[in-house]
Amino acid sequence: MTGQVAAVDLGATSGRVIVGRVGAGVLETTTVARFPNEPVATADGLHWNILGLYAAALDGLRSAFTAHPEIRSIGIDSWAVDYGLLRGARRGSEGRLLGDPFHYRDARTARGVDAVHARHPHADLYARNGLQFLPFTTVYQLAAEDPAVLAAADTVLLVPDLLAYWLTGTARAELTNASTTGLLDWTNARWDTALADDLGIPAALLPPLIAPGDTVGALRPEVARSVGAGGSGATVTAVGSHDTASAVVAVPMRAESAVYISCGTWGLVGVEVAAPVRTAAALAANFTNEGGVDGRVRLLHNVMGLWVLSETIRGWEREDAARSSGTAPAIDLPVLLAQAAEVPASAVPVFDVNDPRFLPPGDMPSRIDAWCDEHGVAPPRSRAGYARAIVESLAQAFAEAGRTAAALGGVDAQAIHVVGGGALNTLLCQRIADRAGLPVLAGPVEATALGNVLVQARAQGLVTGDVETVRGLVAQTHAPRRYDPR
Repeated sequence: MTGQVAAVDLGATSGRVIVGRVGAGVLETTTVARFPNEPVATADGLHWNILGLYAAALDGLRSAFTAHPEIRSIGIDSWAVDYGLLRGARRGSEGRLLGDPFHYRDARTARGVDAVHARHPHADLYARNGLQFLPFTTVYQLAAEDPAVLAAADTVLLVPDLLAYWLTGTARAELTNASTTGLLDWTNARWDTALADDLGIPAALLPPLIAPGDTVGALRPEVARSVGAGGSGATVTAVGSHDTASAVVAVPMRAESAVYISCGTWGLVGVEVAAPVRTAAALAANFTNEGGVDGRVRLLHNVMGLWVLSETIRGWEREDAARSSGTAPAIDLPVLLAQAAEVPASAVPVFDVNDPRFLPPGDMPSRIDAWCDEHGVAPPRSRAGYARAIVESLAQAFAEAGRTAAALGGVDAQAIHVVGGGALNTLLCQRIADRAGLPVLAGPVEATALGNVLVQARAQGLVTGDVETVRGLVAQTHAPRRYDPR
């Protein structure tokens, strides 16, 4: 028996709606919609266009149900930490959003860090939540909120939970994403209400928790009619709503002997373990413990990821357009990477991609030049040189983080699995293998959507078994490409 489910997969730069067909020995996906995700800068800061994303997701679901009317379930995943504040959501489906969610790259989070650490230094927080220090973690963002806005709200929902609420009228917080907020108590998988109240964050804002595979609710009747799902009986199912949690489900690995890299805008480098690792060594290495499907733990470190390359390319395209009155063609990434491969690795610097200067949008080549100047090394001399320097620096950061993850998690790493968009970057995959001294197994590219689909499919009875069984289906249907170290 096979069946179909729909995955709404929202990334930091784009989103998609994918239909998955799943059964015994069957795992197929069809992309029915893709749409951009562009932040909006207003007078008060940088925001997500959340209503635009929701409208695009509805359009995608409409296309999905038109082509595949037997869809049984919908699952939503997105990036972590960002949220919407609502008033009236606890009373049903008519909760009002109190402004567009802030973007995690907005500069306001700095004052939240100061406010939180004044009462609870990071080491104290780490003992409670096991999270690496990232200045945009939800707890810091909430501490930076206008107190009047917090007082007006009754519910806080992370991005995928917010879309699920609009689809169903049910306000819930999925566990894997809740684990990224800094407000989850790992000892019992409950909200740390004492910490929230101590920081002036009303604990009453935190909604009931729900696990991957649980049903969020049926589509609201008007939503079902809008997307053409009126007679399907389709429900919204909680998945690993943090996109990395979904991606790790679809890594075709043996967890006891593999490192994974979920490589897109960010590079999440880690291992899967049974329980949080909150040792002094993990704290010093700034490794995080985030929730996985079936109660697994993702012990990982955030590396700046392909953001540095994509933002560099966007800057060059703006320069080209300005020089040619807006008629310049887009930069061809495969061509650029082929040119970069011709630049000797020894001719470019390896810089620290995790330097905070590379977090905000802006002129990446100038920032690379500044880093090189500060460290007494020669900067790249061409666009291909910058691309090669970025690839080499990412590969080095990934290799180092992978070694640390394996050591902290007690994993005897025999291979590195790269999933996500980075799996298509042959130069990057080869250089990770070279610098790590381990084979790299690249793919699947759409791991996040596949993990989303598989959790839904298991909830629907289309597949059975534990995460290892599900990964076996991925390996059977989506064989990775191997890169051996040279």
